[in-house]
Amino acid sequence: MRFYNVSLLLLGSSIAPTNAFAPQGRTTNTPIRTSPIYATKPQNENTVVDTLEAVDATIKGAISGMALAAALWAAPATMAGPMTSHFPSASGNGVIASSVASAKEMASGSGTRVNKDPESLLRYGLPINNKEVRQLQKSVEDIRINIQSKRKSAALDDLKKARGFINSKESKMTASCRDAKVCSDILASMKDKMVPLEETMKASADYMSGSDQERDALDKSYKTQDLIQKELTTLQEQMIPAGYETPVPDDYADLPQLKGRATVEMTLQKPDGEMYNIEGTLFKEAKMKMIIDGYTAPVTGGNFIELVGKGFYDNMDIQRSDGFVVQTGDPKGEAVGYVGTPSKSVGAGKNGERLIPLETFVKGDKGPFYETNIEDEGRGGEATVLPFSSYGAMGWAREEYDSNSGSSQFFWLLFDSDLTPAGKNVLDGRYPVFGYVVEGADFLRDAKEGDVIVSAKVTQGAENLVLPK
Repeated sequence: MRFYNVSLLLLGSSIAPTNAFAPQGRTTNTPIRTSPIYATKPQNENTVVDTLEAVDATIKGAISGMALAAALWAAPATMAGPMTSHFPSASGNGVIASSVASAKEMASGSGTRVNKDPESLLRYGLPINNKEVRQLQKSVEDIRINIQSKRKSAALDDLKKARGFINSKESKMTASCRDAKVCSDILASMKDKMVPLEETMKASADYMSGSDQERDALDKSYKTQDLIQKELTTLQEQMIPAGYETPVPDDYADLPQLKGRATVEMTLQKPDGEMYNIEGTLFKEAKMKMIIDGYTAPVTGGNFIELVGKGFYDNMDIQRSDGFVVQTGDPKGEAVGYVGTPSKSVGAGKNGERLIPLETFVKGDKGPFYETNIEDEGRGGEATVLPFSSYGAMGWAREEYDSNSGSSQFFWLLFDSDLTPAGKNVLDGRYPVFGYVVEGADFLRDAKEGDVIVSAKVTQGAENLVLPK
């Protein structure tokens, strides 16, 4: 599937996208290759740069920064820069961790700040209803933000808030758990880890800024905070009601569905033995870990997990990498998707591809709606449960004007908040986010067309996949 023909209409500080991602085919009438956000291919890159400079000069002092960010969407893919690297630069196992930023409970459909942290977004996407644990989440996640920016006093203040919140609100949090004792134990463990976290944070404040000692103390603080965050996720998962399933219409009972979450680990290699270069560090292969969310996208997530389990993506090439997205899923042959038994309600593609419906879950709804996008529903601007606001957000590709044309092709979005302004994201509600890369997202910076997925495996949550009877 190929992304093309996204029109942007700028009027004051507003932006009106008309359409977006479409399937990649191998027919003679396939449109020319373009970036996902301009309608026609520019004459040359310099023309676009000159145009952007002129637009910038025109709108300064007259049109808001939002319009400028929207205008930048029209640049060719080569102009999209990489994400600012996180702190620290790599995890201990040699896998680059995902970039993160402010963790506020907002999708890209509202507000002016963007939550880029995939694990935070996944936590906010859990089907739970406990305001106390959401407040604890904010304090815990703010610790990380302040460690990364070396705001040590602020991090210690957030740590104090988190500890005090556990002490005063534990009973209200455990009341929402399936097993209160399990949650009490998790909270106790979180508090225990806050002791060494406080020690390393205070130690970092005693060292000269930029020194190796400061860096070491901050590294230790970051790793300890990460352990606390993971326990926070486990705590919140305990709050999901027993037997909870996202409601899906019976029309799609003949498609695979993911009843919960699953983890996929994927390894990429370059065909010529070239190394992946991530900020000067070389890697023989790219390893990524992805969380696939069946709470928000049960049909899309189920389709993907089933195909991974079948080995469908093994030895498949990366078929697009242009600075905006990295895309794959188009098998060799005439078919542009997975050929299999079609759903009675959605049908098959012209080459026998099993198709799945567009799946959209808006915040505040009880479940996703299907076969139509957020604009068609008259709900443009509303926030989706999982937004396209994280580097490596995973979306399902489809035909430009056909909501039910997705099959097996998907993309990783190379998100940049300067190019995807909060409240004006052209993808939310038009394509489903069905997961995020939570480890190794930085490898997407150097993923090129022709790189090979040598392995894709479901490592956790395979039991949550429900196949048609």
